[in-house]
Amino acid sequence: MIDIGAFLKDRLKKPLPGDVAHQQMMAQPIGERFNMKYDKPPKKGAVMIALYPDEGKIYFPLMQRPPYQGVHGGQVSLPGGKKEDADSNLIETAIRETYEEIGVTIADNEVIGTLSDLNVTASNFIVRPVISILKSKPEFIRDPREVEHIFKAEVEHLIHPETLQVTELTVAERVRLKAPFFDIEEKVVWGATAMILSEFVEILKEHYT
Repeated sequence: MIDIGAFLKDRLKKPLPGDVAHQQMMAQPIGERFNMKYDKPPKKGAVMIALYPDEGKIYFPLMQRPPYQGVHGGQVSLPGGKKEDADSNLIETAIRETYEEIGVTIADNEVIGTLSDLNVTASNFIVRPVISILKSKPEFIRDPREVEHIFKAEVEHLIHPETLQVTELTVAERVRLKAPFFDIEEKVVWGATAMILSEFVEILKEHYT
């Protein structure tokens, strides 16, 4: 844990893979393309990759959202959400949302850096991924209104080639997509979360390979 922590803390200060990595996991429309236009500028938000040790391996929590009418209903995501006026910055947003959604308290000094911002056109958000390192496995307490299930992803599992797969999905009842995804705990992790994790994976490969 010390090795990867030191590596990430140093690596996140250097130029990041950014959009090149994001594009690798971007879902593509099948057939008719569609354009999303918004009258307002994107809202700001943040998510948390909270690394923790457990039985000699390193994990971070993912969560499945309950089904609802919004564009991300039922999807797998990292804990996170919209920046509130009371948040002094996006790191504070990620810390607050992580506590509210999965009950994990993260101290300021456990945050080691951030990944590249991601423009999530489906929901008109710009999301900043924050990375933290916890000393031990946390106790998870889910908010039942926002979280249906919490599960863990193993860091080294992410870089295995068989973890990356492709499927076809239908969203908004009519839009067909060819979607790259990470197969994590038999969950289809696609969309914005997969794009964020794609950049994380490119950085992890530098450490593990």
